[in-house]
Amino acid sequence: MSRLEELEAQDIAVCNPPPVVRWNAEKRYLRELERRGATVVPTLWLDDAGPRDVLAAMDQFGVDRVVVKRQVGAGGLGQHSFARNALPEDGWKMGRPCMVQPFLPSVVEEGEYTFLFVDGDFSHGVLKRAAEGEYRIQSLYGGTESDYSPTPEDLARAEAVVAALPFDDLLYCRIDMARLPTGELAVMEAEAIEPYLYPEQGPDLGKRLASAILARI
Repeated sequence: MSRLEELEAQDIAVCNPPPVVRWNAEKRYLRELERRGATVVPTLWLDDAGPRDVLAAMDQFGVDRVVVKRQVGAGGLGQHSFARNALPEDGWKMGRPCMVQPFLPSVVEEGEYTFLFVDGDFSHGVLKRAAEGEYRIQSLYGGTESDYSPTPEDLARAEAVVAALPFDDLLYCRIDMARLPTGELAVMEAEAIEPYLYPEQGPDLGKRLASAILARI
């Protein structure tokens, strides 16, 4: 964050701005999105997690499998998935602030959806699928991406997340969502500092970003 302070001190324009980067760097921002009306994957926020916490989360969510993630992290690194018949070993600790969420079967069965917005307008969609036997959709774990044209209902869910963001002038944002057992899409991440915006699925992305940047300088 010291680099952000240097840029601010030199009055150098950054898109998205430093306050956005600071807010978005820790996934606790999801709590604010939920307070502002966005549908978020149910989450238990912990300073650390051990076997008892994992089991308690399963009981709280009424599920037999959960995913434990870092509050600060990317790419699925350091992530764990546990089931009632495959609990963490005694003495296991996450070792850092973490978030526990119910495992969503739809991520494996249907995939995870990404909605890209530039200047608040929808640019393109991506469907991300996990490799056989894997639940993480990142390409690092064999995941694949393909074009996705959202239904009006699903797009409206993503637009509601954008509307819930506490910033009005974002150059871009990437909304990652998965389907709850109710059939409703819920936000998993709202990335405003994400370096990858899936240009392969958005052939007009470059022009959109260039126009939005030019309007800011």
